[in-house]
Amino acid sequence: MRIKRMRKGRPFHRGVLAHIGPSGSVARVLSALVAAGLVERVARGIYVRPKYSVLLGRVPVSPIELAKLEAKRRGQKLQIHGAEAVRRLGVSTQMSMIPIYNTSGPSREIRVANAVVQLRHVSPVRLQGAGSQAGLMLTAMHYLGRSEATTTTVSLMLSRLSDQDIRALQGFEMPKWMRNVLLLASEKR
Repeated sequence: MRIKRMRKGRPFHRGVLAHIGPSGSVARVLSALVAAGLVERVARGIYVRPKYSVLLGRVPVSPIELAKLEAKRRGQKLQIHGAEAVRRLGVSTQMSMIPIYNTSGPSREIRVANAVVQLRHVSPVRLQGAGSQAGLMLTAMHYLGRSEATTTTVSLMLSRLSDQDIRALQGFEMPKWMRNVLLLASEKR
């Protein structure tokens, strides 16, 4: 059966089983698998094959994986929040306690057990290049804002990008102040 081939601990939507029969039949099969303990229901329409660890016992589903699944299923873009983007690009060392993502969908929280992921709706302009290094850089610059996105800071972040990512970033729509800082930092490189 297809469910046995699914990776343990990775959530899936019941829609991936639509090809095996009518939705009512799929729901009954999933309910039987839940009752047998072979599958767990994480949220409405979302299931996971349980994963176990010798040290931890049952390993909970990652809320981040769940957020990515929901975004993909709904055709929404998902991008790391600016605070995490700044950290990944080497400007900050602070880590957020609650994972936050920017999304093209509605703002909401996804909860799994005691873990929470916040999804914040942002404009499509801020989601350009979502999931890429160039998109990460754009998010970081928006987060830093005019006062903190200096040529020195932007130059440091640009050093973490490939030439291809920089070209992609230069093609994005952005405010004039951001374009000017990016141009000055690129020349400094």
